[in-house]
Amino acid sequence: MKVNPELEIIESLAKTILVAARTAPKGKGIDDIVTSLLDSRDLDELANRMEELSDIKGIKFLLRDAKNIRDADAVILIGLKSSGAAGLDCGACGFETCRGMLETRKVKKEFTGPHCMIKYLDLGVAVGCAASKAKDLCIDNRIMYSAGAAACYFDMVDADVAMALPLSVKGKNIFFDRPSTK
Repeated sequence: MKVNPELEIIESLAKTILVAARTAPKGKGIDDIVTSLLDSRDLDELANRMEELSDIKGIKFLLRDAKNIRDADAVILIGLKSSGAAGLDCGACGFETCRGMLETRKVKKEFTGPHCMIKYLDLGVAVGCAASKAKDLCIDNRIMYSAGAAACYFDMVDADVAMALPLSVKGKNIFFDRPSTK
């Protein structure tokens, strides 16, 4: 008899979730999405980096989220490594033209930007598709800015912007009903 065998499949299911992110629709058909699946050593490193970023920025919820990362069964990172702009001159990035945005010196904080708004939308759709697939597979998850920000800030992922999707297969969703931070 195997006890709790559902934990044996989390890596395989995480890869299925990454397929949903990869195949999500992309603006103009250009795929600038990068994905990563963290192993157990990476989870500790990411949680440590989140705690470090909390000290640097004075953002307390990073500490709460770091505990969630440590308690997760797996963590997926989905990021954007922008290759340019959609060429629409739509102004959503805050510039009159795509050329103006592309010629602007990029700012590097947690994330690097500015980038084309269409690229940011692509990231949002990919992350949403991944979260939806995780739910379809009955895997508890939560989209986390905090873990993605730390991964980018400390160059754990080759992306300009990233979000994390921690995954958990436990009797209760560990990502909700968490203590609040102030």
